[in-house]
Amino acid sequence: MSYLPGDPIQKSQLLLDLIANRQEAISSNIANMDTPNYVRKDVEFSQYLNTMPGSLETKLSQKLGPSGVIEPREQTLSVTDELAIMQKNSMLYGVVAKKLTSTITEMKTVINVGS
Repeated sequence: MSYLPGDPIQKSQLLLDLIANRQEAISSNIANMDTPNYVRKDVEFSQYLNTMPGSLETKLSQKLGPSGVIEPREQTLSVTDELAIMQKNSMLYGVVAKKLTSTITEMKTVINVGS
């Protein structure tokens, strides 16, 4: 998907896609907790957030890491850690969904006032 600066709908779509990919990676980690030689995967997407204007994206990119792909992580798997990451991911989803809802509400207001 190409990103258009200033397009809040596409920005939200990109973030929701990345959040979904991270959720999939976390679920895979939990499902494979007892699989021998399984390498933990994660999705870090600050490189995408850094290309977006806005303080929310800057703050998120500082916390989420360097790249936007599922990549192996050389560390031991812990159900507690994975569930904590899943919870943070869920909160991030809530923030993005709320922002998207706000954007759509603003667009509806503009349309109603303009007609």
